[in-house]
Amino acid sequence: MNENRNSRRLEVKRDGRACYRIWLEPDLAQLPAALGELRVENRRLCIVTDTSVAKLCAERLQEVLKDCCREVSLFVFPAGEEHKTLDTVRRLYEHLIVHKYDRKDLLVALGGGVVGDLTGFAAATYLRGIDFIQMPTTLLSQVDSSIGGKTGVDFDAYKNMVGAFHMPRLVYMDLSTLKSLPPRQFSSGMAEIIKHGLIQDRTYYQWLSDRSQAVMAGDYDALLSMIGESCRIKQHVVEEDPTEQGIRAWLNFGHTVGHAVEKLMDFRMSHGECVAVGCAAAARLSCSRGFLSEADCGKIEHLFGLYGLPVRVQGLAPEDILRTTRMDKKMEAGAIRFVLLRRIGEAYVAKDVSDEELLGAIRYICEA
Repeated sequence: MNENRNSRRLEVKRDGRACYRIWLEPDLAQLPAALGELRVENRRLCIVTDTSVAKLCAERLQEVLKDCCREVSLFVFPAGEEHKTLDTVRRLYEHLIVHKYDRKDLLVALGGGVVGDLTGFAAATYLRGIDFIQMPTTLLSQVDSSIGGKTGVDFDAYKNMVGAFHMPRLVYMDLSTLKSLPPRQFSSGMAEIIKHGLIQDRTYYQWLSDRSQAVMAGDYDALLSMIGESCRIKQHVVEEDPTEQGIRAWLNFGHTVGHAVEKLMDFRMSHGECVAVGCAAAARLSCSRGFLSEADCGKIEHLFGLYGLPVRVQGLAPEDILRTTRMDKKMEAGAIRFVLLRRIGEAYVAKDVSDEELLGAIRYICEA
């Protein structure tokens, strides 16, 4: 595969065979070449996006796609986590039926994690499954939700409670979209990136500390290296464990407490902010078990701070957070599967975390 210094390509495999490719590009120039591998010239493509992203880049994408396929349609739904629901999926089904989409046609998820998760779920269930393409436009979706085939929608405020595993046919990242991200949304994506270093690569974790100024300044080479490395880590985990029966659970580091905080804050905190707080709680729990030192915990919290992320939450009762964690879909036989660290760069799944232990860590992240 040819690529220049401004690009990076990865190949996700399943059972030793290529499943799909990830293209990291500075713009949309290589999208026709990427789509050419999927032979879409006689197929319909439906761009699925939200109102925020549609204003920024839907028209530009339509112009590129119209010369690559038979027909392009656009489905736009209101932006926001509160619209990641079965009602929105139902409206998307109606659009596909009216436009006579069949099993050979494709959906194109243009947007952040909400768009990607919802589009993937619709693709997994429409006509018992059709192909889809991920085109993530946020840092968070580029390094996390667009890779691995986990799709889903929220149900009564419980995140991703309804979903399916459905692999995309292609992940195409136009890194120029990151220029439009507000600083807070960019920082939100950094939480998942820091998590990747914490669970599997201490050298990458240190690189994130050393290169924080370049990353936050939007240096393209730094961003390309960082996103490429996070995608490589996610790729490795997904290949090893495509349906989350083993090491893929490590990717949930920080998410058990993080999801509880996110729900109780009624999504006023971003996903990444909640994950950062959850990672601080998990690090504290790892420390209480003797795996991390106090110095390790301090450095972890400092790194989140370098990227504008909180490690404390205010206004919530620790007991409410604990109760909400017990509603998490990662429960197994009545016990929470909690991801902890043996050391920075090495995660493991603990199934013996007591309520008293967890409450201690939650109280820590609720302190002023």
